[in-house]
Amino acid sequence: MEKTTPLGKSRLQQLIDQFGLPRLIIAGFLLVLFIMAPFVGADLPSQITNTINRFSWNAVLVLAMVPMVHSGCGLNFGLPLGIISGLLGATITLNLGFRGLASFFMAILIATPFAVVLGGGYGFLLNKIKGGEMMVATYVGFSSVSFMCMMWLLLPYSNPTMVWGLSGKGLRTTISLEGYYDKALAKIGQINIGNISIPTGTLLFFALLAFLMWGFLHTKTGTAMTAVGSNPAFAKASGINIDRIRVLSVILSTWIAAVGILVYEQGFGFIQLYMAPFNMALPAVSAILIGGASVNKASISNVIIGTFLFQGIVTMTPTVMNSMIHMDMSEVIRVIVSQGMILYALTRKTEGSK
Repeated sequence: MEKTTPLGKSRLQQLIDQFGLPRLIIAGFLLVLFIMAPFVGADLPSQITNTINRFSWNAVLVLAMVPMVHSGCGLNFGLPLGIISGLLGATITLNLGFRGLASFFMAILIATPFAVVLGGGYGFLLNKIKGGEMMVATYVGFSSVSFMCMMWLLLPYSNPTMVWGLSGKGLRTTISLEGYYDKALAKIGQINIGNISIPTGTLLFFALLAFLMWGFLHTKTGTAMTAVGSNPAFAKASGINIDRIRVLSVILSTWIAAVGILVYEQGFGFIQLYMAPFNMALPAVSAILIGGASVNKASISNVIIGTFLFQGIVTMTPTVMNSMIHMDMSEVIRVIVSQGMILYALTRKTEGSK
């Protein structure tokens, strides 16, 4: 006979409540897709590799949500500001001619001051409109991407592999990273098990950032940040400068997003400019919500679980469905699934981790 708690709930029910029934259903669906893959003719090892790769590319961008959630600034729909900082670091690094792994870390170094300035201004703005952060952040992200569409044409880049060939001015829409930092992290200690390839370096880099974030949240400043998000009145009474802590969280989130887009690029192999960052905040927001976070509570486990579930579903569903119906509908299915998961996640934004 199954043991029950004093509240009458079995251990199984407690585990389900702790993990969350919606996440359990999504995880079950993803497991079914993995089981079905070989039976419908899909290459399972390739799909496992794709899922792991997409997780490693996107996990740092999802991690960028954590500081702002902890400080009570809500979900970072202004993520494109951090992405733009990273893109500026990447393009300037390529223009200066750095190559290999050094170019990746140089891009982070150059992106840092841009992230600090843009994040500081963004945090100052959010302090002026407390309570409506997420709505304003959406427009900040959209407008910054549109503004940079003009700047990518006007900034004085000269690297021939980056600028348009005919005019010699303005950056191309897509810039190859071959010879620069393409797979710079992924190739470090890469593990091949049969046809399954694991980008060890990228995963370890994410693990390092996640550990540093966990450590920061347990410092005096990190504890103050959590206090500001959970109980602003108590934080103010304790002598915490709420506005300063909120700005710090926004700067930290913006910087992590800048690093995140560089990690994404080294795995993907290309820099994408102009309107490419326009909707990149939505998958990151959805992933952390699916992982069990709320608008004022998030953890590293929420980042890991949410990113894996979101990227796994987006990767596996089109492949399995295409193999079943023998029609090339991968893009249609991918859009339906990804946008459907985003809609689902946003409607559950008030649910916290149990």
